[in-house]
Amino acid sequence: MNFYWPSLIGFFLGFAFGVGCALAVMYSIYMGGYRAAVRDSQVPTPPERYTKALDKISAKS
Repeated sequence: MNFYWPSLIGFFLGFAFGVGCALAVMYSIYMGGYRAAVRDSQVPTPPERYTKALDKISAKS
């Protein structure tokens, strides 16, 4: 076995696991924020940060 096969296998595993793990982390952060936003929108008195975000969105359109 020469130098190329182990380096190619290492590159593939590092790239595949590195990008895959980064995407999994970003997805979990996104979903956590999405769930928090949905939860905040359902409470009887919305938090101040939520109302400020709604005002900012309505001002843009």
